[in-house]
Amino acid sequence: MNRALIAVVLAVVLGYGLFEGYPLLAGPSLVVASPAEGAHAPDGVVTVSGRAARTVALTLDGAALLPDQSGRFGATLAFPPGGSILTFTATDRFGRRTTVTRAIYVP
Repeated sequence: MNRALIAVVLAVVLGYGLFEGYPLLAGPSLVVASPAEGAHAPDGVVTVSGRAARTVALTLDGAALLPDQSGRFGATLAFPPGGSILTFTATDRFGRRTTVTRAIYVP
């Protein structure tokens, strides 16, 4: 009985440690909702939006994007005619990065 109790307590402590440590192990998360890959912007105006988690820095082509408290971000940008590649980069406090790119076209 005593060993079973110890095993249960250890399992609970280990499970809780893994639950709390997940953000440290997972690294940054970045989801770009808009624009879609290959999007066309006839007027040259593009709305970018998405969500970032477990990040200390979020950039779009090197310029800072400021997410709200829930990690959502958004901006409206103007682009010249032609093709553009947007590079979103999220960095966590350990320097790990994740990058998402989107190609857009302005006729």
